[in-house]
Amino acid sequence: MSAVSERVAASPATYFKLVAVAALWGATWVAARVAVSEVAPLAVASWRFLLAALVLGTLLVVREGWPRWSLAQWLTLTAMGASGIFLYNVCFLYGMTMIQAGRGALVVALTPALIAASDCLFFGAPMSPGKVLGIGLAAFGCLLVVTNGHPYLLIAGEVGLGEWLIIGCAAMWTIYTFLGRRGTRSLSPLAMTFGASVTGWVMLTAAALLQGSLFSLAETSWRGWNAIAFLGLFGTALAFTWYAEAVQRIGATRSAAFINLVPVSAVLLGAVLLGERLGLVVLSGGALVITGVYMTNRAGAKLAAGANFKEKAA
Repeated sequence: MSAVSERVAASPATYFKLVAVAALWGATWVAARVAVSEVAPLAVASWRFLLAALVLGTLLVVREGWPRWSLAQWLTLTAMGASGIFLYNVCFLYGMTMIQAGRGALVVALTPALIAASDCLFFGAPMSPGKVLGIGLAAFGCLLVVTNGHPYLLIAGEVGLGEWLIIGCAAMWTIYTFLGRRGTRSLSPLAMTFGASVTGWVMLTAAALLQGSLFSLAETSWRGWNAIAFLGLFGTALAFTWYAEAVQRIGATRSAAFINLVPVSAVLLGAVLLGERLGLVVLSGGALVITGVYMTNRAGAKLAAGANFKEKAA
């Protein structure tokens, strides 16, 4: 992309959408907390991704035509659906039945640092002292949040299932991210998101049917229905589409930096809408996570800039 075209692509509207995406994803933690208080988590996830898939599929057909995917592409999309949609939402929604929305979002803020560490360990991405420090700081902050300020609880085996499920969210999104890196070699971000949503929705629906909860909605209030609709239409279809557009225009690294706003949004909305109050130690741990992720991204950007400079000089 040329300098001129990059300046055009990186318009104020792109950054506005990224801030809106962070706010919407923060709100999904609150909406999920409301939804699972009335509907079984698997049913919530199934209806959420049905709505999202319908919207994303319509956009895909309008913009790119009917998808014609090869077997290899279907296998990649199925793996993405299993990790980033099915297993992520099992961990996410069941976790939300056990811990506060704001606290859960602070744990998942570890994800970008976990992705950076995995990229180095498994794919040979370059590592610098600043990157190592950032990952370590984010991990320590996550430890404070998970143990509610008492790290010895991890050694004593007293960390609850809810905390482990939310850590599972971070692990599943890391796997989904690396599968997505492979998927974008032959699929657009919109096609990839739609395909993963459809395959994940099939798995969630099958699980909800086996559980017998898919149609157990008779006692769902307007709050529960609104929460499910928000998760599907705004937290998934709109936010995923806007984020994919931003990645195309300004790149994955600069777009991912805005994810650091998600836990801030979740904590504020959890306090305003659900009356959640997080302790000072937990908030301090969340601040360490966000700071560590920022340091990791900044160090990664410097490494990438140095590599590009060496390549041009050669």
